Amino acid sequence: MSVPRVLSIAGTDPTGGAGMQADLKAIAAHDGYGMGVVTALVAQNTHGVRAVHVPDVGFLREQLDAVSDDVVVDAVKIGMLGTADVVRVVTDWLREHRPPVVVVDPVMVATSGDRLLDADAASAMGALFALADLVTPNRAELAVLAELAGSGAAGSGASSSSASSLAAARAVAARWDVLVLAKGGHDEGPTSDDVLVAADGTVRVFRGPRVVTTNTHGTGCSLSSAIATLAARHGDWELAVGVAKDWLTAALRGADALAVGSGNGPVDHGAQARAALPAVSYTDVWWADAASVLQETIECAFLVGLRDGTLEPEVFAGYLAQDVHYLRAYERHLAALGVGTPGAGAGSAAGSGEGVGAAAAFWAAAAQGCADEARDLHHRRLAGSHADDPVHPTCAGYLAHLQEAADSGSPAVLAAAVLPCFRVYAWVGAQLGVAPDGHAFADWITAYGDPGFAASSAEATRLVEELARAATPDERGRMARAFRRSAEWELAFFRMPTEARGARVSR
Repeated sequence: MSVPRVLSIAGTDPTGGAGMQADLKAIAAHDGYGMGVVTALVAQNTHGVRAVHVPDVGFLREQLDAVSDDVVVDAVKIGMLGTADVVRVVTDWLREHRPPVVVVDPVMVATSGDRLLDADAASAMGALFALADLVTPNRAELAVLAELAGSGAAGSGASSSSASSLAAARAVAARWDVLVLAKGGHDEGPTSDDVLVAADGTVRVFRGPRVVTTNTHGTGCSLSSAIATLAARHGDWELAVGVAKDWLTAALRGADALAVGSGNGPVDHGAQARAALPAVSYTDVWWADAASVLQETIECAFLVGLRDGTLEPEVFAGYLAQDVHYLRAYERHLAALGVGTPGAGAGSAAGSGEGVGAAAAFWAAAAQGCADEARDLHHRRLAGSHADDPVHPTCAGYLAHLQEAADSGSPAVLAAAVLPCFRVYAWVGAQLGVAPDGHAFADWITAYGDPGFAASSAEATRLVEELARAATPDERGRMARAFRRSAEWELAFFRMPTEARGARVSR
């Protein structure tokens, strides 16, 4: 077993915070393969339960058998059961197909106060507990279970006192020979400590900080599913509980930022995994999206001939003539970015006065660099009939695309549109390498691979990345499309000199 196969037997939550939806998220968060059998269809949201529909128990058994007839189940988490008939069907199935790990989250009373298990079903739960390894009740449920166990620890005090909860947990553990996790989420104070109680009365306390949030919907479902998955992997209940508690603490810390619902919202199941991942780089994603275009670019006849020195000088001069047209317009767009000072939104580095000023200075310097290149490197090589070449349709199309980005009203979209000219040329320079002595195009290849230009490309990428992070999803999408289209125009521009000459248009 490399990935634990974990079955959730539970009710549903259409808002995704509790029930089977929460179970599957928690299982996935711990690298398990989640499966689900539905016991009840629950109409609920972050404010509470509105209605519950329990499907025919015959269909419930069909679901259970469909899984166990085909899949080896390493762990099962049992949540909401609802009725005595459902409890009995699940218990009978578990007697026949008990996996190595069984966790029961006895969903009897929701955090909102809704009663989710009728009295007959509660009485039938004893036979199910006898087949479980771990039971994870909330404070109110633990009081009910203590009563079922015949313990004097139950009663009004059991729902408010951590000492009486521990006594109740010991009674439940001894009555059904199971581990009981007495959770401290409803206690007071700076910590929220959970206590794992064994059938012999021994305990281990798992301490953790109390996270101040009202968004705790589905914590019981999520924690029990995480423990089941981790127990199947580690083979140790104490390890499983400790790791799961740390994960749930992170999920609670991220809960408020989810902004799901206007009531008791869900925890952030992906918070811990997300924190371990590198931050998303939008410009890197755009670059990867253009991979096939880049491959075609470096393999095009113009660059192959440039690299090996076989490119005809006349073809190269034709390319330079068009590049001069391009650079003149490109210079204007870079200058516009400099004047527009397209800083990122408030709170970002580029949004500060210093960041905006640095960004403006960069774009202005890049615009001057275009003018210098057109004046020096291009004009030194450009001579003869090509000096007065009109704009080729391909060049005209690329420039029209840049103008459309400029006319969009979004400096961020324009910045994304001009970025491929930096990145593609710097990348081509790295691919071409160092030209040997006497190479016909040594000066041009050297210009492509200039470390200063590579640094400028990196800075342009950084600035556009800041703009992308500050953008709305709609604007970010327009940026991505502008970048993609510019990369495609870069390929067309490199292909232009070696393809059959088409119709020309005047400047």
